[in-house]
Order: sequence, then C-alpha cells, then structure tokens
Amino acid sequence: MKTIKNIIVEGKHNKPIITDVFYKEDHQPKKVIIFCHGYKGFKDWGAWNLMAEAFAKTGFFFIKFNFSHNGGTLEQPIDFPDLEAFGNNNYSKELDDLGSVIDWILSKENFKNEVDVNNISIIGHSRGGGIVLLKSDEDSRVKKVITLAGVSDYKTRFPKNEDFQKWEEKGVYYVKNGRTHQEMPHFYQFYEDFEKNENRLTIKYATENLQIPHLIIHGNNDTSVLIYEAESLKKWNPKSEFKIIENANHVFNVSHPWKENELSKEMKEVINLCIDFLN
Repeated sequence: MKTIKNIIVEGKHNKPIITDVFYKEDHQPKKVIIFCHGYKGFKDWGAWNLMAEAFAKTGFFFIKFNFSHNGGTLEQPIDFPDLEAFGNNNYSKELDDLGSVIDWILSKENFKNEVDVNNISIIGHSRGGGIVLLKSDEDSRVKKVITLAGVSDYKTRFPKNEDFQKWEEKGVYYVKNGRTHQEMPHFYQFYEDFEKNENRLTIKYATENLQIPHLIIHGNNDTSVLIYEAESLKKWNPKSEFKIIENANHVFNVSHPWKENELSKEMKEVINLCIDFLN
C-alpha cells in the first residue's frame, strides 16, 4: 500500500492545506474518500492513520487533511503550534478548504490512473460532519456523504449572553485544550463570518436539501455531541441511513495518542458500515 504524507495543497486562504493520501498502487481507478477532522482535531489524531489504511486496503483512495487554519503547520502538523491561525479559522474557510481538496484530486495528473473522478464521497467527524453536509449540498461532485458523531447545528455552539458580550467587546475568547493545556483563541471574526453566511452555514437547510445517499453514525455513549443531533439529521433527511454504535463514545473508543496496532471494536464497526454503504 502506498502512503504519501504532508502534501501541500494550495487553498484560497493563504495557508497550505496539509494532506495525506493512502491507496493501493494498482493503476485502477478507485472510489475516492475525503475525510474531514473535527474541532481541535487534525489529520494525524489518534487512530486516523489506521482508519485510512483500513479503507485503502479495501480498495479506496483515501485522503485526509488538516484544515488550513486548524492550528497545525507543515513542520508540525500534529497539535497546534499556530494559535493565531486557529483563532482566525471559521466555517467558511473549512468549506473552501474542502472544495480546494476536491479540486486538487480531480486535477492531479500523477494520481490520474488511481482515482475515479466521478466517485467522490466525503466523511466528516464531529464539527467536520457539519462541513461535509454543507459541502454535499452545494457541490455536485460529491456522490455520497457520511457523518461520524456529526453536529447538527453551529449557531447554538457560540457563547451565550454575557459571555457573548465579553467576546464582542474583547474580540477574543479562549477555550482550554484539556490535552495540550493550551488556551485556544477564537477571534470574533468567527461569529461575524457565521452571521454573514448564515444561510450557507445552516446544517438543517443542507440536510433537508440533500439529493445524495447519506449515512449517519453515532455512538450511544457520546457525551460531546449528544445522540439527539444525529436524530435531528435523520428527521431532516428521512431517506438517510442511521446506525447507532453501542457503547461507543465521541471518537468510537479510540484516543490520542493511539499506541495500539489495531482499531477499537467500535471503530472497526464504523469502518465496516462505511465500506458497505460506499460500495
């Protein structure tokens, strides 16, 4: 199996989109999967490399990437050395980044024999689940979409009342990263961009409007994104498939760093459901 890591994809926002590809080099066109990480996430988090290998071994061309403003850099794509970039991230930039990755794989001459350009599916975890639903609604190149522990609404996640007023006054609020102990900044532009583009960024509208197959996967022990959000997605798109993973938490019982050589039972179940759906 061939793995190429930390490829630079040029996006629209003056920061590189650091990208990995995993595939069997057999010069046969393969279905493409593009994976989007979530909030405070990155392409090399936890077991995402093992997940990528699992999809590639079953014959997919698998792409994962860091959003351009996720806080990682080319020199250090893991964790968050660039907090200034993190603070300047927003949902519109993430949508544009995903569009740039789709553009890139469709135009990449050296993968021409390896990818089926008419068969692109996108998978998003957590906040990335919202991004893939929004992109699927606005980009006809996407043929199938999967949300893993995906969120159903962005607006409700902004600070409320007094906290919101403080954010507007100070121009920044901080969220503590429990793992790295960094104070992660969110500049007020994050909300301003949402407000300006609210129609484009409302997950409910996109989900109601979806014309392609949609698989919703959620763990019943998820305490980060509660299962009612998955139920909302199902309600808005009754044609979607909805699978509950028993005893699974928000990351399907893997963690960062992931030192094991194999995936959790729950993550294996997720991947098998995805493969069945995509085939």
